[in-house]
Amino acid sequence: MEQLICQGCGAEIQTSEESEVGYAPPSSLNKEIVLCKRCFRLKHYNEIQDVNISDDDFLQMVSSIRDTDGLIVHLIDIFDVDGTLLKSLPRITGANPILLVGNKLDLLPKSTNVNKLKNWLQREASQLGIKVKDIAFISSKKGTGIDSLKQLIETYRGKKDVFIVGTTNVGKSTFINKLIEQSTGEANAITTSYFPGTTLGFIEIPLDERNVLVDTPGIVNKQQMAHYVSDKDLKTITPNKEIKARVYQLQDQQTLFIGGLARLDFLKGEKQSFVCYFSNELSIHRTKLEKADALYEDHLGALLSPPDSESVNNLPEFVGKTFKLNDEKTDIVFPGLGWISVQGKGATVQAHTWKGISITVRKSLI
Repeated sequence: MEQLICQGCGAEIQTSEESEVGYAPPSSLNKEIVLCKRCFRLKHYNEIQDVNISDDDFLQMVSSIRDTDGLIVHLIDIFDVDGTLLKSLPRITGANPILLVGNKLDLLPKSTNVNKLKNWLQREASQLGIKVKDIAFISSKKGTGIDSLKQLIETYRGKKDVFIVGTTNVGKSTFINKLIEQSTGEANAITTSYFPGTTLGFIEIPLDERNVLVDTPGIVNKQQMAHYVSDKDLKTITPNKEIKARVYQLQDQQTLFIGGLARLDFLKGEKQSFVCYFSNELSIHRTKLEKADALYEDHLGALLSPPDSESVNNLPEFVGKTFKLNDEKTDIVFPGLGWISVQGKGATVQAHTWKGISITVRKSLI
């Protein structure tokens, strides 16, 4: 079969994997101009759709970013910093300046101290060797903070190109659409000003006569919960409005189940509050530690759901990791799901989830 190239982004056309770069339905291959599904939706429906691409594949694609004099806007999900802050970012960006943007601010409780959040995020980035020029917080869904972010972009780009970089599920497509719409005042600005990309998998959107905003494919982070559950479960675990903290007073030898996707055992320590920050749609169950294994075995996918039956068949091994907490307030983080805040007080806990998902602890965010 003759190799076909997307006339929009330069990707090689393929018809087997809809979520991968270059997908086009077989019925479109006989057209005079062949576009991948992503470029077709962009051109005709004003939609930017993310595509899945591995970290390694992405790194092979981005030599053009390292070699280009532009501004990097790294979009992360502020509700899932551990799962969306790219550890490989310095390799991607080279010497280009970085603007770090926390999306989905509307999901955090209104009591969140934004200045404290900014300082914490600065430290997290610095520990990964990521030097950022500035940090901004937005809600792509509500449009909050977009005007301030546009000003920051104009300040730091210095009449250069802008590259939007992020993992899948951070709201990158919504962000770019909102940014362009608010910049031009036109809901169809992307469609009417569409220009083909020049680099495999990238899409270029004009900023002015000389410079472009470059949409890059979302990077897959397999340590996120989203990659292990069904689409139905993903809707349940993904917050769509402000998180309401749920507080449990636990004695040692008690357990919390977050649906059937995560579990926290309070092994030893003083009675204290465990504050849960998860999607409001996600059920939480408390039980005695001695009954936890049996509850999991007998009720996974039913009382302990999600996961649903489709997800259960695809899930890897459920494993635990033990943490000895200090005396300060600590968050136990389940990437792509949420976190549990504990007073600490020298407590020992064991956190469980699927093998391959990296549970971490941090100084309390809220």
